[in-house]
Amino acid sequence: MAEVSSDESGKRRRRAVPATSTKAPSRVRMSAAQRREQLIAIGRQIFAERGFDATSIEEVASRAKVSKPVVYEHFGGKEGLYAVVVDREVRSLLDRITTALTAGHPRELLEQAALALLGYIEEETSGFRVLVRESPVLSATGNFSSVMNDVAHQVEHILGAEFSSRGYDAKLAELYAQALVGMVALTGRWWLEVRKPRKETVAAHLVNLSWNGLSHLEAKPGLTTTRVR
Repeated sequence: MAEVSSDESGKRRRRAVPATSTKAPSRVRMSAAQRREQLIAIGRQIFAERGFDATSIEEVASRAKVSKPVVYEHFGGKEGLYAVVVDREVRSLLDRITTALTAGHPRELLEQAALALLGYIEEETSGFRVLVRESPVLSATGNFSSVMNDVAHQVEHILGAEFSSRGYDAKLAELYAQALVGMVALTGRWWLEVRKPRKETVAAHLVNLSWNGLSHLEAKPGLTTTRVR
């Protein structure tokens, strides 16, 4: 570019002006670990939206703005990415529920377990959607049912001790544990879509049914735990 100016004699002359650079700033490159975490987060979201079968490596790569070979390099394929996503969600949910079980009274333990599951659904909705979608590539150890079985085994130990102290058949603790956890889990899947009433109310009614039974339901149940999660 040139700029026109005049000297003292009035003659016009041209003076060169440096051109403004239009080159875009270079994009910051991710480390391998950062890229892996990005792909896991994107895969988690797409698996939650579409399920395993409808998800493609092409879409994962497109959202991450990388080529398909980059995804294959990190996970070997869609199955590998899915397995990593599910494994993280399984551990996250189990850790949340295990950490929540701190009370000494069985009713409060049930409240804490219900609130922990509902809290996970509320705060990690995409992760929960991934877990509840069944996939043919996973074994019995990598889905929502397996997570609930692990929780049921923890509840079974609690119920077993309670049954023994009250003179009930401790062998039935497993049956009751599966029934209780199954009720909470299925209600959680329903609540995932409706989100009403609030989670504390849902937990209170679940405990009301499981603790009091249909013949002794409270009209307006509430939680006995002092700290609501």
